[in-house]
Amino acid sequence: MDYLDYIERNTLRKKATSRGGGIEICLQELYPLIHGMEEGAKMTAYQHYLGGGLLGRVCNDCTIKGWTQNSVLNELAEALAQYYHNLTNPDSEWESRTFEQNQNMPESGY
Repeated sequence: MDYLDYIERNTLRKKATSRGGGIEICLQELYPLIHGMEEGAKMTAYQHYLGGGLLGRVCNDCTIKGWTQNSVLNELAEALAQYYHNLTNPDSEWESRTFEQNQNMPESGY
């Protein structure tokens, strides 16, 4: 599956700023592949502001119970997190951080 294409075709909401935000996608196209999926299922990737110009790691959530046990949803969540990181990560000499470096940050400053 081409996750990037899937994400771009199924984005419901996207707010990416230097102070955090999130992206939400519809999972309806995956209905035949996901056992127990209900109509209107969604997945998100989000990022909190830590302070001092720093963003925390990108986290995921999903409306499907037990979604972390499904390999397709786990792969999609990873792709969505990387996609969102690319939206919020400045590509400059001073501020750029790889996805792996960013995922070592705390989730929240509180």
